[in-house]
Amino acid sequence: MRIATYFFIFLNLSLALFEEPAVYPLPFLATSVLEVLCLLVFLGRLTHFAKVTLHNVFWKDTKNICIMVAILLSLTDLAIYGVLRMYDVRSIRWSRIVRPIFLINFAESRQIRRAFRSIRNTLPEITYVFLLFMFSLLMFSLMALKLFGERNLQTAEGLPYFRNYLEIVFDLYVLVTTANSPDVMMPAFDFSSWYTLFFIAFVIINTYIFMSLFLAVVYNNYKKHLKVMPRGACY
Repeated sequence: MRIATYFFIFLNLSLALFEEPAVYPLPFLATSVLEVLCLLVFLGRLTHFAKVTLHNVFWKDTKNICIMVAILLSLTDLAIYGVLRMYDVRSIRWSRIVRPIFLINFAESRQIRRAFRSIRNTLPEITYVFLLFMFSLLMFSLMALKLFGERNLQTAEGLPYFRNYLEIVFDLYVLVTTANSPDVMMPAFDFSSWYTLFFIAFVIINTYIFMSLFLAVVYNNYKKHLKVMPRGACY
């Protein structure tokens, strides 16, 4: 039963690879039949669990309620999408976001629930570090606007460079991952090589210091909550 449950959960999650829009698209009829099959298996698994569980205990368990709601939402979305498709009305499958609920809330997924509960308990404790990082990002963005906004610089594509505050915040946020380095600093470097000091300071403070601090706080708090949580707490 456990292997079958995991198999159909994996199949249900994998349907996102084949549903439109998809890298490997399959006909709508094929994906809908597979999804209905998975939902029927989940419903059968839930019905079986209800028969071997006390009535009051079953209906007080939020995991069972979540599974039933997810099945209902998935079937409703599938029916609406199928009707709209018949009339050539373009729509999206919004119920995809509820599919991980099946992975988390079945009785066999105790360890996954332990991990999610540890993540949930960790989030409040990393809020202060995240707020400090966001404050640093916003301040550097404001300095970038003052440094480069009035110099009429342009990117290689001829677009305005660092003249909109929200765009600056986004570009510097990407720079934290170094994904747009060094392209993001080249217009400023072409104007004056001294401007690279601004980007070097930004990378040192936000990428190397704040990201390392953030990772350390997340890891230590997650490990602490995972150790102190009783193993039977997520049944």
